Amino acid sequence: MSQPRSKLLDILLEAPSQKIIHMPDMDVGQSEVEPFPFLAIVEQYEMKLALMLALINPRVGGVLLIGPRGTAKTTAVRGLTDLLPNVRRSLCVHGCTEAMLENGGMDAICKDCAQKVGYGEPLTVEDKVRLFELPLNARLEDVVGGINERVALEQNRVRLERGILGHADGNILYIDEVNLLDDTIADAILDAAAQGHYTVKRGPMRLQYRSRIILIGSMNPEEGRLRPQLMDRFGLRAVVHGLQEPDARYQVYENAALYHRDPVRLAS
Repeated sequence: MSQPRSKLLDILLEAPSQKIIHMPDMDVGQSEVEPFPFLAIVEQYEMKLALMLALINPRVGGVLLIGPRGTAKTTAVRGLTDLLPNVRRSLCVHGCTEAMLENGGMDAICKDCAQKVGYGEPLTVEDKVRLFELPLNARLEDVVGGINERVALEQNRVRLERGILGHADGNILYIDEVNLLDDTIADAILDAAAQGHYTVKRGPMRLQYRSRIILIGSMNPEEGRLRPQLMDRFGLRAVVHGLQEPDARYQVYENAALYHRDPVRLAS
């Protein structure tokens, strides 16, 4: 015969914190912010050409933008997403797609996706190319992935989750101030970007993730140098300078003012 549950346990289970603990893993949502149009950036032709080449052929090995503050490096990168067409994004944590099913059959996809195929459910969804910005304080586990600590504590089991690299597959990964990034993390990102995939091992568990990314880094040489070994691994480098001509500087002011008043009009 089971014992009745205590009132103290009832109070603990009804506490607001329980709702947070059992909240499902999902995006909480963010407001859409219209990026500054890439084509509205004044001059900076070398930087724009390097970025366009990386979009056309991601196999160039990434782009490194070198220049002082205020030269539109980050602004240009954030405006790239509007230049790219929509892509098919996998709904599976393993990255299963209809193309994998067509090329390799049912053995090429995971069991969950094989069940979806049986029910006639899609494996991918059409979505915009996203821009992932890597924070400087990111840990190696945040970048490559690791053990879900919440699941380990609550359910007493080990579950590996993708990091920023895995989520950025098929998208743009931007590293601002790459010269200040930890060398171990920088090496891991460059290796994954060059190979198009990477492997995470935690004890007996081993998972492989795709990392087919468009890698873009930027740095201000006044804040420190980048190791030559890392700099050589970027396929393209563009040195960015501030505008000197009064007419060009005035056009920057006009475009910035119009962007704050009516960003849709500036983009049209």
